[in-house]
Amino acid sequence: MAIVFGAIYFTVQETVINNLDNELSYEAEKHAGEIEIIGDSLKFENKAEWEEREHREIQVNPVFIQLLDKKGRLMDKSPNLKEEYLLFKNSEYGGHFDAELSKRAIRQVQLPIEQNGKIKGYILAATTSESAQSVILKLRNVLALSFLIVLSGLYFISRFLAGRSIKPVQTVTNTITKITKLNLKDRVALPQNKDEIYELSLGFNDLLARIEDAIERERQFTSDASHELRTPLATLRGTLEVLIRKPRTQAEYEEKIKFSLSEITRMTTTLEQLLLLARLDTKTSIKENNFVDLPTIIDESLSYFKSQIAEKGLNIHFVFDQKNELLVPYYYTNLIINNILINAIKYSKKDSNLKISVEEIDNHVTCTILDEGLGIKEEDLKRIYDNFFRSDAMEHKQISGNGLGLSIVKKCADAIEAKINISSVLGKGTCVTITF
Repeated sequence: MAIVFGAIYFTVQETVINNLDNELSYEAEKHAGEIEIIGDSLKFENKAEWEEREHREIQVNPVFIQLLDKKGRLMDKSPNLKEEYLLFKNSEYGGHFDAELSKRAIRQVQLPIEQNGKIKGYILAATTSESAQSVILKLRNVLALSFLIVLSGLYFISRFLAGRSIKPVQTVTNTITKITKLNLKDRVALPQNKDEIYELSLGFNDLLARIEDAIERERQFTSDASHELRTPLATLRGTLEVLIRKPRTQAEYEEKIKFSLSEITRMTTTLEQLLLLARLDTKTSIKENNFVDLPTIIDESLSYFKSQIAEKGLNIHFVFDQKNELLVPYYYTNLIINNILINAIKYSKKDSNLKISVEEIDNHVTCTILDEGLGIKEEDLKRIYDNFFRSDAMEHKQISGNGLGLSIVKKCADAIEAKINISSVLGKGTCVTITF
């Protein structure tokens, strides 16, 4: 604003002064043609006619003319100067400048008078500049006052607009202040205009939703884990309390100790799986770049579970493409295969078939494991990855497990961007397809 208003002021000032200077130059050149030069003397021609014309005309801004010789001595002057004299600058070309006449501001020009290439004297022309200075002064005052008024207006308008624009930010701040771990369901109200604040509020709401989901899963996980560990501990305590109530036979002691050891094993397995899940939930989980042939991993798992396979009398049908290398990340794939195979073995019917196939489809390694077991209810398929969830638990109560296996499988698959598809028919079996 200061630059714009300053540009206006100086532009108008220069224009007014230039117009005044042009008028003075015109008058000086016009009267220069009416000068008579006699030796070193200068005087006006027809001065009597000039004086008579001056008395007949009404002049608002009269022009004063003065003649000087080359040494600056007065030769002649216009009648309207009377006893006054114009200021002489001791230079060949004085140009335009401001001066005073009878304590009144004037604008003056000084031009040399030449004859045959030699300076014979000078002609001075002047006119009052009070009106021009008055216009410039009024313009300055108007611009200064306008600057203050407009600046004040812009300040309050900007303050108002800034207040309105920052209101959504204040809303976000107030919402953040109110949100605690106990009321994560609160959300920031989205602004009507889809601007940067809208994107900020939307992103914050998404963050709150993720945090709420994570905390809810943590609460559920803690509740399930404590329940899962509390039950074997209570069983173990009850067994030992019954055992010490009275003397027992050697066989009874061995039976109760074996039962207690099985409960301890169950708790140990649960804790190991909980720790594994905790590692997989963090960004610092183990990631190995070691790639191994998938049939090799499956062979290792089958060897590890050979006693369970023999106990069930399962017939293993393992088919894979022997021409190509079917490479997959070892660490996560080993966890996936182990958990899926143990589930297939545990829930398979005795003397049934367990089919495993590995092939390369569209540059992806695909593994399919099909069992002829108890199967999963259709409505339970969407919950099979939940921690501690076991489908149809009443029928499976005789089968050991804690419902963490498929949770581990899902997290491992997400870590290596593998896809898992599980389909099942209750009473007929389950088919698991893993695409690496």
